[in-house]
Amino acid sequence: MKRNPRKVKWTKAYRRVHGKDMTQDSTFEFERKRNRPERYDRNLAENVLKAIPKIDKIRVSREERHHKNRMKGNKEKDRKEAKRELDTSIHLVKDPIASRDIKVNVTQQLPEENPLMEE
Repeated sequence: MKRNPRKVKWTKAYRRVHGKDMTQDSTFEFERKRNRPERYDRNLAENVLKAIPKIDKIRVSREERHHKNRMKGNKEKDRKEAKRELDTSIHLVKDPIASRDIKVNVTQQLPEENPLMEE
């Protein structure tokens, strides 16, 4: 059919040209090594079991730090959005009757000094 093998997805030439060939990749080599069984080493297993809580603690702290960094600007953004919403929809908040200048006189009584409290 006179097709170019570099453009036909199932050929090895296509996989090599488009970076999908795993035979030349270093990560593929790492994966192959990972699947090999290793000799049992009691000291190594003991050290790994001791290190697991430390590794877990580090992982959790990194996740928290990542989340904190991702959410860093949200508080200011939410504040700006709320201010913009208030500016555009202030007529929903203000009562037209309350916006009139009505003055109310409030008399404030001064507290009397109680002679019994001085003792």
